[in-house]
Amino acid sequence: MRLSQLVVSSVFFLSTVSAAKHKKKQADPTTTTTAVAAAAAPTGPSQPATVGNYNFFGCRTESNGGRALGVSSYADDAMTLESCRDFCNTKGTTFFGTEYGRECYCGNKFTSGSASAPSTDCKQLCAGNPLQYCGAGNRLSVYALDGAAIPPEPTTVTKTRGATPTAFPAGWTAQGCWQDGPNGRIMPTYQAPDDDQLTPQSCAALCDSMNYVISGTEYYRQCFCSNAVYNGGSKGNDNTKCNTPCSGDSSVNCGGPGYLTIYSKGTPQTFQPPTVQKGGLNGTWTYQGCYNDNVNMKRSLPWSLRFPGKLTATVCLYQCAQFGYAAAGLEYGEECYCGDPVDITNAGATKQPESDCNLPCAGNASSICGGGSRLSTYFWTGANPLYVFNYPKGNAAGTYSNLVGGVVTPLMTMQSITGKVTFLEKWGTGAANSTGAYELDLSQVGDFSRAWRTMHLKTDVFCSAGVILPDKAGRQLTVGGWSLDSTYGVRLYAPDGSPGVKGTNDWQENVNTLKLQRGRWYPSAMVMTNGSVLVVGGEIGSNDRAEPTLELLPRSGPYVYMDWLARTDPNNLYPFLAVLPGGGIFVGYWNEARILNEVTFDTVKTLPNMPGSVSNPLSGRTYPLEGASVLLPQIAPYNDPLGVLMCGGSTEGGGEALDNCVSIYPEAANPTWTLERMPSRRVMSCMAPLPDGTYLIVNGAQQGVAGFGLADNPNLNALLYDPFQPVGRRISVMANTTVARLYHSEAITLLDGRVLVTGSDPQDGKHPQEIRVEVFTPPYLYSNKPRPTFTIANKDWTYNSMITVNLGALPSGNIKASLLGSVSSTHGNSMGARTLMPAISCNLRTCTITAPPSKYIAPPGWYQLFILQDGIPAVGQYVRIGGDPGKLGNWPPGDDFTRPGL
Repeated sequence: MRLSQLVVSSVFFLSTVSAAKHKKKQADPTTTTTAVAAAAAPTGPSQPATVGNYNFFGCRTESNGGRALGVSSYADDAMTLESCRDFCNTKGTTFFGTEYGRECYCGNKFTSGSASAPSTDCKQLCAGNPLQYCGAGNRLSVYALDGAAIPPEPTTVTKTRGATPTAFPAGWTAQGCWQDGPNGRIMPTYQAPDDDQLTPQSCAALCDSMNYVISGTEYYRQCFCSNAVYNGGSKGNDNTKCNTPCSGDSSVNCGGPGYLTIYSKGTPQTFQPPTVQKGGLNGTWTYQGCYNDNVNMKRSLPWSLRFPGKLTATVCLYQCAQFGYAAAGLEYGEECYCGDPVDITNAGATKQPESDCNLPCAGNASSICGGGSRLSTYFWTGANPLYVFNYPKGNAAGTYSNLVGGVVTPLMTMQSITGKVTFLEKWGTGAANSTGAYELDLSQVGDFSRAWRTMHLKTDVFCSAGVILPDKAGRQLTVGGWSLDSTYGVRLYAPDGSPGVKGTNDWQENVNTLKLQRGRWYPSAMVMTNGSVLVVGGEIGSNDRAEPTLELLPRSGPYVYMDWLARTDPNNLYPFLAVLPGGGIFVGYWNEARILNEVTFDTVKTLPNMPGSVSNPLSGRTYPLEGASVLLPQIAPYNDPLGVLMCGGSTEGGGEALDNCVSIYPEAANPTWTLERMPSRRVMSCMAPLPDGTYLIVNGAQQGVAGFGLADNPNLNALLYDPFQPVGRRISVMANTTVARLYHSEAITLLDGRVLVTGSDPQDGKHPQEIRVEVFTPPYLYSNKPRPTFTIANKDWTYNSMITVNLGALPSGNIKASLLGSVSSTHGNSMGARTLMPAISCNLRTCTITAPPSKYIAPPGWYQLFILQDGIPAVGQYVRIGGDPGKLGNWPPGDDFTRPGL
């Protein structure tokens, strides 16, 4: 099941129109005007009858649990009626309304629960013009477009009243005359539309029908409903203050100017004027003061949530802390904002008078939750910080550098067992004469013509899956593609040649003799423990319907339907796959995960849903909400459960890139996701496992989702994730690149310990199709300590065997070994990635490695072997573990393919 939606939602989306633009915009030249006598200069504040081509419509209440005008909004400490009118005029709306002196709302109709209010309620001065009124708390000064058709009033579901009631609802009794103010409305929950037939009985009946327990009548025709009396309201001793006859029965009074005649079901619950909550926070948060929001139309804290009827400081602070945010702000009684203390500074927010934060919390009327464009602000001050980011300097942060001039914008890269790198591109990305496939000889990067070899594809690999097979040739396999025959494509390449010597083999394919059972675009692939290849999911073609099935290569039985793939399309593309030590198959997709039986593919275990963003539980990690995933290190003797790490992603709809990583141990007794903050947002992230067991996080954007032209604000910063450090202290902020790497970018670890960083094909008219080839050099290669070397004779390992490795010199530090699964990198999915730390012991220069014990620890395939001394890796070598149990060396049949044999 999808993560149950929390009672939160993003609110108060800000227009990108600047406040300065609102202030300086000239009158619309297309508007017809008529010359009139100049009006006398105003001597005091007023509510103008007209503002440009808008006429005053009246004072209105906000709706129940939402905004009365909900199309667009902004806030400005220089707000005027004219600037709000100009803003809403650009939105083409029928109404504009100002509230709380500094807020502007636009809409074409009023949402349910908004009602007319006395014009005397809208008496707060406009922040930018003290001669105008701009609503008040929970009151809007509303203007309607001249000549526009006015929609009917929203209806409120109530019990049919029929004739005016002459009796009160059962259990309702008179409570006397109460002063309304001076600390704000004492019954602010709901105000009914003015009623010319109002009586105390009819008001009580209305409130009872809406499940309120208190009714209040005021000033002839006003009816208020609530479940408590707020803001220090108390029963007065002088009933003569309630002296205005009811509009529906002049023999009785309905309150008076500033006084309410109250009836209730039981004794009314009362609350004193709200105060700032400073206690009960367990010493983890400290109140900082009342800060302004929306300075220059920028939120002071970036993540917004809304808790109608439920917001308290405790609720907001808890939610922010759960997602690693050390700053929280409460606004407008029911809005919660999360971020970091530095966000307050960067937004230009400053401390304001405490009196500006004066609205009670929706979930606790005794506490203050900000005000209009004012944040009751708290910072995390607990003994344990929510996160600690490390900031190494110089070479300790690693470096980016250009490796070689490029020839293609790849969407997939793989380092072959020969040490060369395969670059695959989609059709139409590069030059018109591009062949779609190229091979880079890393030993020849100083000679462009010798570095690159042109290869050839028959069908389009656009958004295909790829793996390196466990056969003795280490053949590369891609499956699926963009459209027509491409979606069924099965392509094979047997790497040949050697460093400095070009190979002659090329990609082989014939869709008429070898093809998938189902056409697939955006599938994933994985080598299983029996040596066959599992192909999962995708769509039947470009932006077409789901292909919610899985199948095996070589073909073994029919394809199998998966209801969970059908249900979660299209947010489950390129699902993350992994063999688990317990024998199951882990699948991560959208915000869900499960374990499958490796034989029947039935679900063995449904895992908890992944956390997403603080404001949107339907955030995802797989394409198009694309993050990246790797497996955490498996360390001999492999007794601990295997961990899965996912970093980055985005939100559904809004495209708010995620700024967190999540991890889980799927085979633990009670698996749960652990969330860790990243220092910046990242979608379309790539992760490369490094020989020392750490992970490099690169590429991507800070806003949007994966796809052509759907993301922006490139994330140029590399991160290093160290799983051997405590949670919350694992991320180091590394070097920056100057090259934007967006959609269709990749990162793979090379045998020399560097990370190859390539690609970017955003097609957004802003960032180029990127052919530059970079490498990231991790800090371990800048160490002053000696770098080890080694030789190995046996490169074909059986499980649990003893493997001899000879060091190039006597060890001068701590010796370790690591194995990295061979990787095909595309769309943040490093298919085949796996990190193992096998046991190793040394006697002088001769070391013995104990091979992994089983196919569930190390599925059959090719691995990069590294020997490390004091954390510095030697240049690695490829070894094969587990042989070719699926006999892929004899597959496929036919004259169109060559087979390496067993």
